[in-house]
Amino acid sequence: MCSARDLGVMMSLASLGLTAEQERLYRYLLRRPHTDLDAAGVDLGMADVRGVAAELRALTLVDGALIAVTPATAVDLLVRRRVEQTQRQLTELTVAWDVLKELAEEHRSGRPVQMVEHLADGPTVTRRMYAMLADDPREFVHMKARALYGGTEYAAAPFKGFLAAGLRSRTLFSACALEDPEQEPYARFWGTLGDLHRVTTEPFRHLAVVNRSVVFVQADPVDPKAGALQIRQPGAVAMLSEVFEGMWARARDLDDLPLSPTEQRVLHALTCHDTDEAAARALNVSVRKFRAHVADLMSRLDASTRFQAALLAKERGWL
Repeated sequence: MCSARDLGVMMSLASLGLTAEQERLYRYLLRRPHTDLDAAGVDLGMADVRGVAAELRALTLVDGALIAVTPATAVDLLVRRRVEQTQRQLTELTVAWDVLKELAEEHRSGRPVQMVEHLADGPTVTRRMYAMLADDPREFVHMKARALYGGTEYAAAPFKGFLAAGLRSRTLFSACALEDPEQEPYARFWGTLGDLHRVTTEPFRHLAVVNRSVVFVQADPVDPKAGALQIRQPGAVAMLSEVFEGMWARARDLDDLPLSPTEQRVLHALTCHDTDEAAARALNVSVRKFRAHVADLMSRLDASTRFQAALLAKERGWL
């Protein structure tokens, strides 16, 4: 039997989403466990008592034997269900903001906004993205093959301005690009300005997302000169944003990059040979070249001595 205090808690069940019939039957079963369902229907004057009981089972408020869960459990279950419903409704309401942004863009540009629009070339894509960020510099995420591309200097100044204005930016690029010695310093430079960079070994296509509301993808996977597609459809934007977040979580920070094959050989030679001359002979390079490799490795480890470099390499699991 439930206490008066428990029944007081029951007063709120209707506000938590139960129908009047569901609440009446739940209260009845709470007061009279192991009751006959047909008898309950007669007592409550409920013609579809079996259908209502099935609904309570679906809500997990009663079990297969028609034993009602405690009031505390019932309230917890219903609150959780109501919170999930509210979250779904809030998600649906965000679409209204997307519509507002579309209307604002139509008002600003004087042309209709399309859900999917083809943009002819890279500079057009950049201008479109930067126009959006100029209006609302909140978040920008980007997946691309390399951190540094030639001929993009024209775009650097405005992007620095967006970062200074508080833009949260993340860039994911291919680990293969690190074979170019200019890529890592360039990525680190932008990291100091607020554009965080990580590298991935996973295959991907070029992708950019502005404020989680507009996505830009390469129009033709095999032809980078074919321009890009600008996508505003909320479902597609949400899905592609999740793809980026998953890859970002699995990617490596620049301070946690795996060693290149050359770096691995240099580190092995450094720890296995007593002199630079012997290590250089083992690698079939000049002593000068070997020492340059060692200096690069020490710089990457932020080590002041070779002994410290070896210790730090061991801490990172490189030895």
